[in-house]
Amino acid sequence: MNKKLYPYIVVISAILFFIPFLGSVHLFDWDEINFAESAREMIVTGNFSRVQIDFHPFWEKPPLFFWMQALSMKIFGINEFAARFPNAIIGIITLITLYLIGKRLYDEKFGLIWSLAYLGSFLPHIYFKSGIIDPLFNFFIFLTVLFLAKSIEGNDNDKGFKFAFFAGISVGLATLTKGPVGLLIAGISVLVYWASVKFKNRFNWKNILAFSISCLVITSLWFVPEMINNGFWFIREFLKYQAELFLKPGAGHSGPIYYHFIVVFLGCFPISCLALPILFRKETRSSDEGKYFLKWMLILFWVVMILFSIVKTKIVHYSSLSYFPLSYFAAYFVYELINDKNTFKRSILWILMVTGTIISVVLIGLPLLASHKDLIIPYIKDDFVIACLNSPVKWNGYEFLIGAVYLIFLFVSVIIIKQRKFFTGIITLFFSTAFCIFFYLRVVVPKIEGYSQAPAINFYKSISGQDVYVTTVGFYSYAPYFYFQKMPGGNIESSNKDWLFNGEIDKPVYLVTQSIKKNLFDKHPDCRFLKQEGGFLFYYRLPRSQK
Repeated sequence: MNKKLYPYIVVISAILFFIPFLGSVHLFDWDEINFAESAREMIVTGNFSRVQIDFHPFWEKPPLFFWMQALSMKIFGINEFAARFPNAIIGIITLITLYLIGKRLYDEKFGLIWSLAYLGSFLPHIYFKSGIIDPLFNFFIFLTVLFLAKSIEGNDNDKGFKFAFFAGISVGLATLTKGPVGLLIAGISVLVYWASVKFKNRFNWKNILAFSISCLVITSLWFVPEMINNGFWFIREFLKYQAELFLKPGAGHSGPIYYHFIVVFLGCFPISCLALPILFRKETRSSDEGKYFLKWMLILFWVVMILFSIVKTKIVHYSSLSYFPLSYFAAYFVYELINDKNTFKRSILWILMVTGTIISVVLIGLPLLASHKDLIIPYIKDDFVIACLNSPVKWNGYEFLIGAVYLIFLFVSVIIIKQRKFFTGIITLFFSTAFCIFFYLRVVVPKIEGYSQAPAINFYKSISGQDVYVTTVGFYSYAPYFYFQKMPGGNIESSNKDWLFNGEIDKPVYLVTQSIKKNLFDKHPDCRFLKQEGGFLFYYRLPRSQK
């Protein structure tokens, strides 16, 4: 294949896989709806300087990503496509960046392999079709580490100063995206590198100054006006929130210390398997620049995995920054195979086959079980799950074929690899995974969502625009805000769940609860049952004047 076609393959693949069908399924609670609602409230209020939820200050996140979502909503309307479109663009930019870095480190083929490795793995791909903050944050932190590495490498020349300046800009943008955790990751990575060279390399104070000033200027564009207008409370509450994430688990988000290792290994298939020979190899066999970059990627990977294994709150996307170095390790291994500098050991081949088979069986089994739910309901002990499964979701019967075809292509890829056609075999595996994700998100996930949150979301959409209140009882959700399209103003008690449930309301209230929490309404005869759909019960209350 002509190497001149490689960048076009990367760009066209990114566009075709990341942009279509972004709005084919509702936004998911909590994070996707949370962030989209903050962007919507910026548009509704015209206040783009402060992040809000339910028109109250939301101090957990800075505003950069919400600005991007708000701009997207201005263009495409307030909907799922607009909420996810920024990450699709970030995905395209990310793949181009990986191609260009890989080309600079080695050649065009390495750049192509690296970018397609990211495209052709489950979680890295899926995140670019989501509406969460992490893809943008991870991209900026990856650039920060890259520029810091280049700055330290050119410590005593003008290039070192330039890269330090760029590193400061990148980490400043990361801070405006998700807060100072980016500074923490970058700082720990630098300290680990410094320790690895036995503290021999002295830091250039001119470079440190360039990094600090550029970071401060970028973050000050928002933090300084915020502090001037509203005082130090935002910073204080934000830092308190971050500390709590480290010190104690969030509600429903605890897990064992090995949680992220399991998530990354299974979720990042196939690059997680292909990365193993490099991840645990003691010596490197690359050029000086390649060896240097590999060292930084190893540092970044282990810093992320260890840091967020220590953090008490366990959420899947906390370890998503590790996808960058992991994809590099996989590309590095494949590149060595192509150039006869490594061998595809039988153990790695078996790990690839077994892991891929397990994932394929899950992809096959999920629609089969859902479409034959009567066979599994007798074995389920959770009443809420049973009620959700009773939602009227129509299956066509062919959905399992997506996983089945993926399993076939997995073995086709393995056969090609065993014939030592490494480039063809691995690229086939990457594109097979990308196509599997593409069709699964389009065909299967909307149906699965029909069992979970769809009945409630469809209800919120059905009453949008009415002069009523809506709230949840017994569980928390951001969906009522976004899909009911709540507007600011009105009664100050409209955000008070207790008032909506028990108080002297001034207009009708719709109340949504889970089927297993029906008892919460036993002592509220003024709450009239409306209907049940799936696992959700719907009630309404009328003010005295309308009874």
